[in-house]
Amino acid sequence: MSLLSLHEVSFGYQADRPIFENISFEIGPGEVFCIIGPNGCGKTTLIDSVLGMNQPQSGHIEVSGTDLRRMKPREFAENIAYIPQNHVKTFPYSVLDIVVMGRTHAARMFTAPNAAERHRALESLAQVGLAGFEDRLYTELSGGELQLVLIARALAQESRIILMDEPTAHLDFRHELMVMEIITWLVQEKGFSIIMATHFLNQAFYLENAGVKTRVALMNQGTFKAVGTPTEVLTKDSLKDVFRIITSLGITNEDGICRKYIVPLKNIR
Repeated sequence: MSLLSLHEVSFGYQADRPIFENISFEIGPGEVFCIIGPNGCGKTTLIDSVLGMNQPQSGHIEVSGTDLRRMKPREFAENIAYIPQNHVKTFPYSVLDIVVMGRTHAARMFTAPNAAERHRALESLAQVGLAGFEDRLYTELSGGELQLVLIARALAQESRIILMDEPTAHLDFRHELMVMEIITWLVQEKGFSIIMATHFLNQAFYLENAGVKTRVALMNQGTFKAVGTPTEVLTKDSLKDVFRIITSLGITNEDGICRKYIVPLKNIR
C-alpha cells in the first residue's frame, strides 16, 4: 500500500530551467525514504513540492491515492506532518502550546484545545524525552531541544507520514543521535513513515544497521541518480560521481552486531 507517491514530477521557477525533473518514488507504511545529495541539487524544493508549496510543471503527487491538488488542508494534515530545517522562534509560546498546535487540524474553528488535546501533547513530549518541559518558553530552548519539540508536535498531529528537511543540520553529536534513535522508534514501534532529506550519509547506514526498512535516493543536478538500500546506493563509485569525494566503507563489530559506515578521505580536485 502506497501512502505517498510521485509520478514523473518536474518543477522549476522558470519553464526552461527545471530545479528537478521526472522524479518518481513511493513510500509505504513503516519505511524511511532518505533523499541524499549535495547542496543545490533540489532536495528542499522537492520537499516543498510534496508539501504543496510548489505546483509541479508536469507529473502528479498522490497521498493515499488522492491527488495532492484536490486535498483539503485538514485532510493533508491528517496524512503528512512537517519538521522544517529552520524554525524562527518569533513569540515566547510555551513548549506545550507549540506541541498542541499539532492538533489544530483536529479542532473545530474558534475553539480552544480541550483536555484531551493537551493530554496528547503531554504524551508526545514524554515520548521524545521532554517530560517536564511543557511550561518552558520555547524561545529559550537549545537547538537540540527545539528539534525534539518539533518532533513532539509532529507526533501529536498523528499523521502517518512525517517529512523532515535536514532534521539534524544544526545539532551536536548527542542530539543528532537522539533524533536518529527517535526516528528508529517512530518507524519500528509506532509504524510511521518518514521522508528525510539529509547531507549526512551515515544516517542512512545508521537506520539500516538498526533494522529499519530504509531506501535512499541519491540526488544530483535535479534527478535521482540511484534508488535502493543504503548498501546498494552509497558505494565508493556513486559517492565519487555525485559528491566528488574519495571514501572508504567501514564495518565495525560491537556486541556481535555488524554496522556499516562511511569514512570520507579526500576531495577530488
